[in-house]
Amino acid sequence: MRRLAVVLSAGALALAGCGTGAKPYPPTGIDELVIPMPSPRATHFVDRIDNVWLPLTPGRAWTYDVRRTGYPDAVRTVRVLGDPVEVDGVSATAVSTTTVRPGERPDAWTDYYAQDTRGNVWWLGRADLWQAGREGARAGLVMAAEPRLGDGYRAAYEKGVVEDVVTVAGLVRDQPDPTVTLEWASALSPGSQQWDTYRSGVGLVDRLDTGTGEQEVLRP
Repeated sequence: MRRLAVVLSAGALALAGCGTGAKPYPPTGIDELVIPMPSPRATHFVDRIDNVWLPLTPGRAWTYDVRRTGYPDAVRTVRVLGDPVEVDGVSATAVSTTTVRPGERPDAWTDYYAQDTRGNVWWLGRADLWQAGREGARAGLVMAAEPRLGDGYRAAYEKGVVEDVVTVAGLVRDQPDPTVTLEWASALSPGSQQWDTYRSGVGLVDRLDTGTGEQEVLRP
């Protein structure tokens, strides 16, 4: 597997995506993948998501405390649903997220993910917003089987709807609880980033939105 001669930052990737935005990036050392994915094939995916950084086993759930200055504390629950959903010909795992904040109506959405035969996890859509294979939308990579520091790639693409780019910003392997940190950026939200930290065997444990200052932390 070859790497790019120059490590691309999230900002550089966003600039590279100007124009049509659908141009696939060259291989970034992640299994020589073309990202975003032009046309998924069901045979390239498996019926489970057991990536150690993003294990999405049906029935599993995580609860997060969400804090933001000037707002009441909120609780966010993420749950892996049991029934698969077909997205662009691929059997995808549905993951529901619900945020409850005092005095406000609950905010809920559902995302679709699938894992390829090499262990990489792809984002195939969000219910009622975008889905791969519709309106030019394409699936992107959200977690590599073997993250490498500096690798960057699109997490999803539909022009004007979702233009997220991810960079592996941190990687700690030589400790009892290995972690990987991903920096998310988007041409639709210039100047704002989201930092997600994942723990091996657990999944997302901490998220910080630099634009709003909102932070969510996994409950013990």
